[in-house]
Amino acid sequence: MITLGIDSGTQSTKTIALDLATGEIIATAQQSYGFVETPESSGEGAMEQDPAVWIAAVEATISEVLSKIPDRRSEVAGIGVSGQQHGLVLLNAANSVVRPAKLWCDTSTIAQCAELTKALGGEAKVLELTGNAMLPGYTAPKILWVCQNEPQNWHETATVMLPHDYINWWLSGEKSMEYGDASGTALLDVKTRTWSQPVLDAVAPGLAEKLPPLRHSSEPAGSLREELCAKWHLSSSVTISSGGGDNMMGAIGTGNVSPGIMTASLGTSGTLYSFSENPVVDPKGEIAAFCDSTGSWMPLACTMNVTLITELTRALFAGWSHDNYDAEAATIPAGSDGLLLLPYLAGERTPNLPRGSGVLHGITTKNLTAPHLARAAMEGVTLGLAYGLERFRYLGVPLTEIRITGGGSQSPFWRQLCADIFGVPTVCLNSSEGAALGGAIQAAWAAGEDHSTAALHALCNRLVTLDESTRCTPNAKNTAVYKELLDRANKLRTALSEASLL
Repeated sequence: MITLGIDSGTQSTKTIALDLATGEIIATAQQSYGFVETPESSGEGAMEQDPAVWIAAVEATISEVLSKIPDRRSEVAGIGVSGQQHGLVLLNAANSVVRPAKLWCDTSTIAQCAELTKALGGEAKVLELTGNAMLPGYTAPKILWVCQNEPQNWHETATVMLPHDYINWWLSGEKSMEYGDASGTALLDVKTRTWSQPVLDAVAPGLAEKLPPLRHSSEPAGSLREELCAKWHLSSSVTISSGGGDNMMGAIGTGNVSPGIMTASLGTSGTLYSFSENPVVDPKGEIAAFCDSTGSWMPLACTMNVTLITELTRALFAGWSHDNYDAEAATIPAGSDGLLLLPYLAGERTPNLPRGSGVLHGITTKNLTAPHLARAAMEGVTLGLAYGLERFRYLGVPLTEIRITGGGSQSPFWRQLCADIFGVPTVCLNSSEGAALGGAIQAAWAAGEDHSTAALHALCNRLVTLDESTRCTPNAKNTAVYKELLDRANKLRTALSEASLL
């Protein structure tokens, strides 16, 4: 049996074909795309995409993957979709897209977040109603933004969807929203997995009627449309699984489906997320209290600045390859001789600083060098993730191992740096596919006869394997240095923020 996993992201879509008998990924295809040019009326910080580019990329990459396994098309039993979280997709009564999708990285909704928080009785009340604070990245303030700035578009809207829901609808013809991705809208009470009516009423009258039905992660979203079955020469019984947000599917794809395991993604932005058998609600609202895509929960911290910063730093030194960067940074001791970077060049989500900026602190005649700056950049973005990790510990989330993914995980130096800063062993996976692999595994779960949690765990245990050659254990001396450095970073950020200088 073969399943397809689709990872529809902000910059590209990748599709993989997974042979469930061998665990081998037997074909892959990828297509890149960009953002639409946003008019001034879309607001400062607007980031938008045309959902048509996602569909075109899904269609092209599935076609390419299937062309690489022509004699095995009949074995394809399921398709699972991972999509970028929080994006707002609006469809009219004819199921046409009303306007470009506002994305997770769109920060034009700061005013709407403040307005909703006030209308609902303050941040503590919002946390009580949903488990999550009202943040610019989430879907709820995007809906209010459209209502206030484009009332005609909202009037035309018949269905509100998230990116992966829209792709599922295109594949199956069925509309639904799965608990994991739905929990990232700031409309769902994660404790009960039901829509929070007070929040719906505050965002837009009649919003409940425009939301698709909620679906448990184990329930298929539907079957592949007959038209697509014929076009791709597939069986008429291909199951479309519920799918999920990219982090939820990344958790499945890294085997993060039991307590004690955490996934750290070192991409353009960064995420830390873990499995929990119960809802984890942060009273400060900094750790997202998401549901996962297995039927449990997934506390998550997100930072906006990871390889974005290291790549900007590397570009300062013409001719440096990634290996050069690591080699130069490795010549500098832990702590960069006092040079500290607050890496909020793109604003920040954890902590919530949507209009934040970067700070280079502690500059001396000794540490103003290229190698120092290289290490300080790498340390600064990893300390940003460590800020979130401290919140996990405060909330009592167990932690024994961190599985690292994303572009930064390819660096042996950075992997050790993560172990030292986090104070926990780190390891990479044999597969770098992450969310796409998670989609393929969930599709196998949905297409099988056993939809129990135990069946999903068995699939993950068999199909997700660790690359033990990448395992790193913390250096106690360096961990002590980084504990002090994180404390200094926190004090510096707090002081600058309170003085309106950040």
